[in-house]
Amino acid sequence: MAELLKGKPVADAINIRTRANVEKLMGQGITPTLAILRVGERADDLSYERGAVKRCEAVGVAVKSVVLPEDISEDDFMDELNKLNDDDSVHGILMFRPLPSQIDGEKARCAIDPKKDVDGCTDGSLAGVFIGSDIGFAPCTAQAAIEILKYYNVELKGKKVAVIGRSLVIGRPVAMMLMHENATVTICHTKTRDVPGITREADIVIAASGQMESVGQDYVRNDESQVVIDVGIGWNEAKGKLCGDVDFDQVESGVKAITPVPGGVGSVTTSILVAHVVDAALRLFV
Repeated sequence: MAELLKGKPVADAINIRTRANVEKLMGQGITPTLAILRVGERADDLSYERGAVKRCEAVGVAVKSVVLPEDISEDDFMDELNKLNDDDSVHGILMFRPLPSQIDGEKARCAIDPKKDVDGCTDGSLAGVFIGSDIGFAPCTAQAAIEILKYYNVELKGKKVAVIGRSLVIGRPVAMMLMHENATVTICHTKTRDVPGITREADIVIAASGQMESVGQDYVRNDESQVVIDVGIGWNEAKGKLCGDVDFDQVESGVKAITPVPGGVGSVTTSILVAHVVDAALRLFV
Protein backbone atom coordinates (compact mmCIF):
# COMPACT_ATOMS: atom_id res chain seq x y z
CA MET A 1 0.00 0.00 0.00
CA ALA A 2 1.34 3.43 -0.98
CA GLU A 3 2.11 6.16 1.54
CA LEU A 4 -0.58 8.83 1.39
CA LEU A 5 0.93 12.30 1.04
CA LYS A 6 -1.85 14.16 2.82
CA GLY A 7 -2.07 17.91 2.52
CA LYS A 8 -3.25 18.80 6.03
CA PRO A 9 0.09 18.30 7.83
CA VAL A 10 1.77 20.38 5.11
CA ALA A 11 -0.80 23.16 5.44
CA ASP A 12 -0.47 23.08 9.23
CA ALA A 13 3.30 23.51 9.01
CA ILE A 14 2.90 26.44 6.60
CA ASN A 15 0.30 28.04 8.87
CA ILE A 16 2.65 27.86 11.87
CA ARG A 17 5.35 29.69 9.91
CA THR A 18 2.81 32.21 8.67
CA ARG A 19 1.50 32.97 12.18
CA ALA A 20 5.05 33.57 13.39
CA ASN A 21 5.62 36.06 10.57
CA VAL A 22 2.30 37.78 11.29
CA GLU A 23 3.38 38.26 14.91
CA LYS A 24 6.66 39.75 13.70
CA LEU A 25 4.75 42.24 11.52
CA MET A 26 2.22 43.03 14.25
CA GLY A 27 5.12 43.89 16.53
CA GLN A 28 5.97 46.66 14.07
CA GLY A 29 2.38 47.88 13.90
CA ILE A 30 1.71 46.28 10.51
CA THR A 31 -1.39 44.19 9.77
CA PRO A 32 -0.87 42.06 6.64
CA THR A 33 -3.94 42.50 4.47
CA LEU A 34 -5.41 40.57 1.54
CA ALA A 35 -7.77 42.35 -0.86
CA ILE A 36 -10.26 40.07 -2.61
CA LEU A 37 -11.56 41.53 -5.88
CA ARG A 38 -14.70 39.77 -7.06
CA VAL A 39 -17.22 40.53 -9.81
CA GLY A 40 -20.66 39.06 -9.29
CA GLU A 41 -21.71 36.05 -7.20
CA ARG A 42 -20.30 32.93 -8.88
CA ALA A 43 -20.74 29.94 -6.58
CA ASP A 44 -17.17 28.68 -7.06
CA ASP A 45 -15.75 32.15 -6.33
CA LEU A 46 -17.82 32.42 -3.17
CA SER A 47 -16.70 28.98 -2.00
CA TYR A 48 -13.01 29.78 -2.50
CA GLU A 49 -13.46 33.19 -0.90
CA ARG A 50 -14.98 31.65 2.24
CA GLY A 51 -12.02 29.30 2.52
CA ALA A 52 -9.50 32.11 1.99
CA VAL A 53 -11.19 34.37 4.56
CA LYS A 54 -11.30 31.54 7.11
CA ARG A 55 -7.61 30.79 6.61
CA CYS A 56 -6.70 34.48 6.87
CA GLU A 57 -8.63 34.89 10.09
CA ALA A 58 -6.95 31.81 11.57
CA VAL A 59 -3.46 33.30 11.21
CA GLY A 60 -4.25 36.98 11.80
CA VAL A 61 -4.34 38.30 8.23
CA ALA A 62 -6.95 40.99 7.54
CA VAL A 63 -9.25 40.77 4.52
CA LYS A 64 -10.68 43.61 2.45
CA SER A 65 -13.43 42.42 0.09
CA VAL A 66 -14.25 44.47 -2.99
CA VAL A 67 -17.41 43.11 -4.63
CA LEU A 68 -18.40 44.66 -7.95
CA PRO A 69 -21.59 44.30 -10.04
CA GLU A 70 -21.66 41.82 -12.90
CA ASP A 71 -22.28 44.59 -15.44
CA ILE A 72 -19.41 46.86 -14.34
CA SER A 73 -17.55 48.51 -17.21
CA GLU A 74 -13.93 47.68 -17.93
CA ASP A 75 -12.85 51.24 -17.11
CA ASP A 76 -14.59 51.17 -13.73
CA PHE A 77 -13.17 47.73 -12.96
CA MET A 78 -9.64 48.86 -13.80
CA ASP A 79 -10.12 51.92 -11.58
CA GLU A 80 -10.98 49.64 -8.63
CA LEU A 81 -8.00 47.40 -9.36
CA ASN A 82 -5.63 50.35 -9.57
CA LYS A 83 -6.91 51.66 -6.23
CA LEU A 84 -5.84 48.38 -4.65
CA ASN A 85 -2.46 48.57 -6.38
CA ASP A 86 -1.95 52.05 -4.92
CA ASP A 87 -3.27 51.26 -1.43
CA ASP A 88 -0.25 50.81 0.86
CA SER A 89 -2.43 49.07 3.47
CA VAL A 90 -3.11 46.22 1.00
CA HIS A 91 -0.27 43.73 0.64
CA GLY A 92 -1.88 41.09 -1.56
CA ILE A 93 -4.57 41.05 -4.24
CA LEU A 94 -6.67 38.01 -5.16
CA MET A 95 -8.68 38.68 -8.33
CA PHE A 96 -11.26 36.06 -9.21
CA ARG A 97 -11.34 34.92 -12.81
CA PRO A 98 -12.84 34.47 -15.33
CA LEU A 99 -14.14 38.01 -15.52
CA PRO A 100 -17.32 39.03 -17.39
CA SER A 101 -16.95 39.31 -21.17
CA GLN A 102 -16.93 43.13 -21.19
CA ILE A 103 -13.64 43.10 -19.24
CA ASP A 104 -10.40 42.06 -20.94
CA GLY A 105 -9.18 39.34 -18.61
CA GLU A 106 -5.60 39.42 -19.91
CA LYS A 107 -5.39 43.18 -19.46
CA ALA A 108 -6.74 42.89 -15.92
CA ARG A 109 -4.42 40.01 -15.03
CA CYS A 110 -1.35 41.89 -16.17
CA ALA A 111 -2.45 45.10 -14.41
CA ILE A 112 -2.01 43.62 -10.91
CA ASP A 113 1.16 44.89 -9.25
CA PRO A 114 3.47 41.82 -9.18
CA LYS A 115 4.52 42.78 -5.63
CA LYS A 116 0.90 42.14 -4.61
CA ASP A 117 0.22 39.23 -6.95
CA VAL A 118 -0.18 36.59 -4.24
CA ASP A 119 -2.01 34.26 -6.64
CA GLY A 120 0.96 34.18 -9.03
CA CYS A 121 -1.01 35.02 -12.17
CA THR A 122 0.80 38.05 -13.66
CA ASP A 123 3.52 37.97 -16.28
CA GLY A 124 5.85 39.47 -13.68
CA SER A 125 5.25 36.64 -11.23
CA LEU A 126 5.66 33.99 -13.92
CA ALA A 127 8.89 35.64 -15.07
CA GLY A 128 10.10 35.44 -11.47
CA VAL A 129 9.37 31.72 -11.40
CA PHE A 130 11.21 31.14 -14.66
CA ILE A 131 14.34 33.08 -13.72
CA GLY A 132 14.32 32.01 -10.08
CA SER A 133 13.90 35.46 -8.55
CA ASP A 134 11.49 36.87 -5.96
CA ILE A 135 9.58 39.02 -8.47
CA GLY A 136 5.97 38.40 -7.49
CA PHE A 137 4.96 34.92 -6.34
CA ALA A 138 4.64 31.41 -7.75
CA PRO A 139 1.14 30.14 -8.64
CA CYS A 140 -0.29 28.68 -5.44
CA THR A 141 -1.09 25.23 -6.84
CA ALA A 142 2.38 24.81 -8.33
CA GLN A 143 4.00 25.79 -5.04
CA ALA A 144 1.64 23.48 -3.11
CA ALA A 145 2.94 20.51 -5.13
CA ILE A 146 6.54 21.47 -4.32
CA GLU A 147 5.75 22.02 -0.63
CA ILE A 148 4.22 18.55 -0.37
CA LEU A 149 7.27 16.91 -1.93
CA LYS A 150 9.60 18.78 0.42
CA TYR A 151 7.51 18.16 3.54
CA TYR A 152 7.58 14.41 2.93
CA ASN A 153 11.32 14.50 2.19
CA VAL A 154 10.98 13.35 -1.41
CA GLU A 155 14.41 13.80 -3.00
CA LEU A 156 14.31 16.12 -6.02
CA LYS A 157 17.96 16.65 -6.88
CA GLY A 158 18.90 14.60 -9.91
CA LYS A 159 15.50 12.87 -10.06
CA LYS A 160 13.51 12.37 -13.26
CA VAL A 161 10.12 14.11 -13.09
CA ALA A 162 7.31 13.81 -15.63
CA VAL A 163 4.78 16.66 -15.56
CA ILE A 164 1.54 15.96 -17.41
CA GLY A 165 0.11 19.31 -18.50
CA ARG A 166 1.65 22.59 -19.66
CA SER A 167 -0.69 25.27 -18.29
CA LEU A 168 0.62 28.51 -16.79
CA VAL A 169 -1.27 27.68 -13.58
CA ILE A 170 0.59 24.47 -12.79
CA GLY A 171 2.38 22.58 -15.60
CA ARG A 172 5.01 25.03 -16.79
CA PRO A 173 5.65 26.83 -13.49
CA VAL A 174 5.96 23.61 -11.46
CA ALA A 175 8.40 22.30 -14.07
CA MET A 176 10.58 25.38 -13.67
CA MET A 177 10.40 25.19 -9.87
CA LEU A 178 11.50 21.56 -10.03
CA MET A 179 14.41 22.52 -12.26
CA HIS A 180 15.47 25.09 -9.66
CA GLU A 181 15.62 22.11 -7.28
CA ASN A 182 17.94 20.38 -9.77
CA ALA A 183 15.42 17.81 -10.97
CA THR A 184 15.37 16.69 -14.62
CA VAL A 185 11.92 17.48 -15.98
CA THR A 186 9.91 16.33 -18.98
CA ILE A 187 6.66 18.18 -19.73
CA CYS A 188 4.03 16.01 -21.42
CA HIS A 189 1.06 17.48 -23.28
CA THR A 190 -1.60 16.59 -25.84
CA LYS A 191 0.93 16.29 -28.67
CA THR A 192 3.44 14.22 -26.69
CA ARG A 193 3.98 10.71 -28.04
CA ASP A 194 3.73 7.77 -25.63
CA VAL A 195 3.05 9.66 -22.40
CA PRO A 196 2.73 6.41 -20.41
CA GLY A 197 6.18 5.37 -21.61
CA ILE A 198 7.64 8.65 -20.38
CA THR A 199 5.91 8.56 -16.99
CA ARG A 200 6.95 4.95 -16.37
CA GLU A 201 10.58 6.08 -16.58
CA ALA A 202 10.08 8.93 -14.09
CA ASP A 203 10.85 8.91 -10.38
CA ILE A 204 8.07 11.45 -9.77
CA VAL A 205 4.89 11.99 -11.78
CA ILE A 206 2.87 15.19 -11.46
CA ALA A 207 -0.56 14.83 -13.06
CA ALA A 208 -2.01 18.22 -14.02
CA SER A 209 -3.79 17.71 -17.31
CA GLY A 210 -7.31 18.43 -16.09
CA GLN A 211 -8.51 15.10 -17.51
CA MET A 212 -10.24 13.16 -14.77
CA GLU A 213 -8.76 9.72 -13.99
CA SER A 214 -6.76 9.77 -17.23
CA VAL A 215 -3.60 8.46 -15.52
CA GLY A 216 -4.06 4.73 -15.09
CA GLN A 217 -2.06 1.65 -14.24
CA ASP A 218 -0.10 1.78 -17.51
CA TYR A 219 1.40 5.17 -16.53
CA VAL A 220 3.43 3.74 -13.62
CA ARG A 221 6.02 0.96 -13.24
CA ASN A 222 3.98 -0.87 -10.59
CA ASP A 223 7.13 -1.63 -8.60
CA GLU A 224 6.30 0.64 -5.65
CA SER A 225 9.19 3.00 -6.43
CA GLN A 226 7.49 6.11 -7.82
CA VAL A 227 5.87 9.17 -6.23
CA VAL A 228 2.66 10.54 -7.78
CA ILE A 229 1.31 14.05 -7.18
CA ASP A 230 -2.29 14.41 -8.37
CA VAL A 231 -3.20 18.06 -8.96
CA GLY A 232 -6.59 17.48 -10.59
CA ILE A 233 -9.96 17.57 -8.89
CA GLY A 234 -13.47 17.20 -10.24
CA TRP A 235 -16.79 15.58 -9.52
CA ASN A 236 -17.17 12.07 -10.91
CA GLU A 237 -20.89 11.62 -11.56
CA ALA A 238 -20.62 7.86 -12.06
CA LYS A 239 -18.79 7.30 -8.78
CA GLY A 240 -20.57 10.07 -6.89
CA LYS A 241 -17.36 11.51 -5.45
CA LEU A 242 -14.46 13.88 -6.09
CA CYS A 243 -11.65 12.42 -8.18
CA GLY A 244 -8.35 13.62 -9.55
CA ASP A 245 -6.44 13.21 -12.81
CA VAL A 246 -5.13 9.88 -11.50
CA ASP A 247 -7.25 6.74 -11.30
CA PHE A 248 -6.38 6.20 -7.64
CA ASP A 249 -7.76 2.67 -7.43
CA GLN A 250 -5.58 1.55 -10.35
CA VAL A 251 -2.39 3.39 -9.44
CA GLU A 252 -2.14 3.43 -5.63
CA SER A 253 -1.05 -0.16 -5.13
CA GLY A 254 1.81 0.12 -7.63
CA VAL A 255 3.56 3.29 -6.40
CA LYS A 256 5.61 4.28 -3.36
CA ALA A 257 3.56 7.38 -2.44
CA ILE A 258 0.61 9.34 -3.80
CA THR A 259 -1.48 12.38 -2.92
CA PRO A 260 -5.16 11.66 -2.24
CA VAL A 261 -8.05 13.56 -3.84
CA PRO A 262 -9.54 15.29 -1.97
CA GLY A 263 -7.16 16.01 0.88
CA GLY A 264 -3.96 16.42 -1.11
CA VAL A 265 -2.65 19.34 -3.16
CA GLY A 266 -5.89 21.32 -2.99
CA SER A 267 -5.85 21.46 0.79
CA VAL A 268 -2.48 23.25 0.74
CA THR A 269 -3.18 25.99 -1.82
CA THR A 270 -5.09 28.38 0.45
CA SER A 271 -2.34 28.23 3.06
CA ILE A 272 0.15 29.12 0.33
CA LEU A 273 -2.00 32.08 -0.73
CA VAL A 274 -2.15 33.48 2.80
CA ALA A 275 1.58 32.88 3.32
CA HIS A 276 2.20 34.92 0.16
CA VAL A 277 0.24 37.84 1.62
CA VAL A 278 2.42 37.83 4.71
CA ASP A 279 5.59 37.41 2.64
CA ALA A 280 4.55 40.41 0.53
CA ALA A 281 4.25 42.50 3.69
CA LEU A 282 7.58 41.24 4.97
CA ARG A 283 9.32 42.18 1.71
CA LEU A 284 8.09 45.75 2.08
CA PHE A 285 8.60 46.37 5.76
CA VAL A 286 11.20 44.01 7.23
